Amino acid sequence: MRTGHEYDEDMAGDDDGYGEDDDYTFDDDSCDYDEVETTEVNAADDGEEAEQRYVVLTEDAVRARQEAETAKVAEILSIPRGFAAVLLRHFKWSAGRVQEEWFSDDARVRAAIGMPADDGGVPVPTAVSRAEMSCAICFVYYPAGETRSAGCAHYYCGECWRAYIRAAVDDGARCLALRCPDPSCPAAVVQELVDVAADKADRERYARFALRSFVEEGGSGGAGGGRMRWCPGAGCTRAVEFLGGGTGDAHAADVFCACRHGFCWSCGEEAHRPVSCDTVRAWLDKNASYTETSNWVLANTKHCPRCRLPIEKNQGCMHMTCPPPCGHEFCWVCLDPWDNHTGCAGFPAAADGDGNGRQEERTKRQQSRSQAAMDMDRYVYHYERWAANYSSLENVFKDMAQLESAEIERIAAVVGQPAASFAFLSKAYEQIAHGRRVLKWAHAYGYYLDPVRDAAKRGLFEDLLDQANSQLERLHAAAELERRELFCSDAEPAVVRDLLKYYKDKVESYTAATRTFLRNLVTAFETTDLPEFKSLK
Repeated sequence: MRTGHEYDEDMAGDDDGYGEDDDYTFDDDSCDYDEVETTEVNAADDGEEAEQRYVVLTEDAVRARQEAETAKVAEILSIPRGFAAVLLRHFKWSAGRVQEEWFSDDARVRAAIGMPADDGGVPVPTAVSRAEMSCAICFVYYPAGETRSAGCAHYYCGECWRAYIRAAVDDGARCLALRCPDPSCPAAVVQELVDVAADKADRERYARFALRSFVEEGGSGGAGGGRMRWCPGAGCTRAVEFLGGGTGDAHAADVFCACRHGFCWSCGEEAHRPVSCDTVRAWLDKNASYTETSNWVLANTKHCPRCRLPIEKNQGCMHMTCPPPCGHEFCWVCLDPWDNHTGCAGFPAAADGDGNGRQEERTKRQQSRSQAAMDMDRYVYHYERWAANYSSLENVFKDMAQLESAEIERIAAVVGQPAASFAFLSKAYEQIAHGRRVLKWAHAYGYYLDPVRDAAKRGLFEDLLDQANSQLERLHAAAELERRELFCSDAEPAVVRDLLKYYKDKVESYTAATRTFLRNLVTAFETTDLPEFKSLK
């Protein structure tokens, strides 16, 4: 499903896009995406096409929007851009509200933002002295032209202005509401004054606060109509604008930035389809009640079932091999031998009467424990799987970055084919990433299904989960382990070429099968009563 686009809006020369015949009625929701160069962002999910629900904006694109909005307001109201920006910030970047309030009572609006009263001329954002006068802060006399004001009657020297603005910028975003240094003067210190009076570093920081205001304040109900936010991914400077799709539906609220970070538009946590925001909050609160060290040990270390050697998991798939001399191969999640592994059995609730002595013994042992102990066992069971998929997802992103940066080019050179012919690997990894994310949060949901009270619902949940997990493990092993073995540095190019078609067909087949089983799991959450449980209440 293609759910997003990333684009960068460039202002062409001095043309701000407003011609002589423009309709100057403000429309907060207007944006012509057809005239913007776009790059598709593929957030791997069930593989189906869907309407575009959001766009990913570069920082330059956000800045261009802000400048265009400011320029339009400045032109309509015949005021400098600095005052137009102050006006827009005051009204949460809602150009429509600016228009309404200004033409209703402009004197009240001027007073509220610190703009000089209307005297028949254009308000001045800054003025320099025309005669010798003393700085109102340091009281040193300066010749004409060497002190300036915020358009009011209070003049200060350049050094005092720089220090004043630096202190305000150091105080954070409140510098955007800066007023004249004279306590009795409400005159606003606007962009034009900052540009001529502040140091370069302070000008850049001021501009950064102004840009963030456009997204963070405008996104809460102004220019973005509550639909624009910064991507919370580490080191990412992009913003995401939500276009529609019903944020009331928690399952339709996941958005994915071009940096590959996904987050939920409704609650702000990382993307968690198909479970609800309530489940995510409850699960994260549950995790927070346990120590960080104990959670790390549960998630990253286990003993080999054969030799009991402690093992740390440091790769993506669940197929583990104990170091020599043991060499035992087993599943990281359920610890069963890998040679006959068909899927991880669900959390046991009661004896099933199938004659499985091991299962019956474990069930009896659990039934004899206290409810608190059983709850802990169930938490550990689901936390291990939640954390294992989380760790695998992180490794998937690392593998994807390595593939795109150099590995695909290296493989293509070995077999003498264009890099584009290996797109099937990227698609496989996108599907793996989607699968790890789905299974991760499905286990968070599974914890709140009581093994006895919700036995029937849990049975359906675990059946679908086991099917999806089995297919995902098969795909992950093929994309990671088999790829490294086939395309290793000492592989014979002729042998690789002979095996390439078989390998490609295999990976594509596994990708399609995994997509189908994951879709079945997600559909069960979204089209049945599976998510409607009472354990959280």
